[in-house]
Amino acid sequence: MVMDNKSCIKITGGVFGYRKNNKSIEILKNVETEFFEGDFIGLVGLNGSGKSTLMRSVCGLLTILNGEVFINGQTISSIPKTELAKKIAIVLTEKISGFNLTSFDAVAAGQIPYTNLFNKLEEQHLKIINEAIDICGLKDHHHKLLTELSDGLFQKTMIAKSIAQQTPIMLLDEPSAFLDYASKHELFILLRDLSTKQNKCVIVSSHDLDLLLKYCNKLLIVENSGVQLINVSEAKTNVAFNRLSAGYL
Repeated sequence: MVMDNKSCIKITGGVFGYRKNNKSIEILKNVETEFFEGDFIGLVGLNGSGKSTLMRSVCGLLTILNGEVFINGQTISSIPKTELAKKIAIVLTEKISGFNLTSFDAVAAGQIPYTNLFNKLEEQHLKIINEAIDICGLKDHHHKLLTELSDGLFQKTMIAKSIAQQTPIMLLDEPSAFLDYASKHELFILLRDLSTKQNKCVIVSSHDLDLLLKYCNKLLIVENSGVQLINVSEAKTNVAFNRLSAGYL
C-alpha cells in the first residue's frame, strides 16, 4: 500500500512561477503535497493553469520562487545536477534535434549519468538502452534520424530515454499527445506497470481524462493557483474535477 512506501517528492509552502525583468511571476501558490513510491499520478488542469511550470520546478529546470521541494528527503537545491539526473527523468513536449542524432542516440543519452568521464557506453549500458528500445516498440526505428521520425515515434523515443535513465521518479508532460488510440493505452499500461512493478513514482500530465481515470491511482488537480491531490475513486464526486471535465465523464 502507498502508506508503506517511502516519500519521493514532498512540497512545502511551494510558490511556482518564473522571473521576468527581475520580477517574480507567481503561477501556483501555497502548494503542500507529497508523492510516494508506487504512485501513478495524473496531473490535470486547464491550459495555462501551471501544470508544466510545476513539473519543470519539481525536476529543477525552473527555480522554485518560495518554499521547498524535497526529493527523497533532500532539498532539490542541495542535490548536484549529476545526481539529480539519477533521481528524476522528465519527458517534455518540446522536440529536440541534432546533427545526425538518431533515435538510438537519444535513448542512449539516458545512460550518460552512469558512464565514465568520457561517456563511453559499456556492455551493461547497451543492455539497458536496448531494453528501453524494445519496451517502447522502437526496434525497427532506432537507427532513424530524429528528424525522420513521426510525432508518435519521436514521443516513444523520449519515453524510452526516460526509462533508460533508470530513475525512481518519472515526469511526463503530455506524453500521449501525438499517439494513436492503441498507443495511448499501451503507454499508460507501461507507465502503470513501471509504478506498480518497479515501485517508481510516475507523474503524467494529460488532457486524456478517461485514460487517467482508467490507469492512475491518484489525480493532482491544478486550479485557481493551487493544487489538490485526490484518489481516482473520488474524481467523479470532486467539484474541481467535474468543472474540468464539464460533466462529460
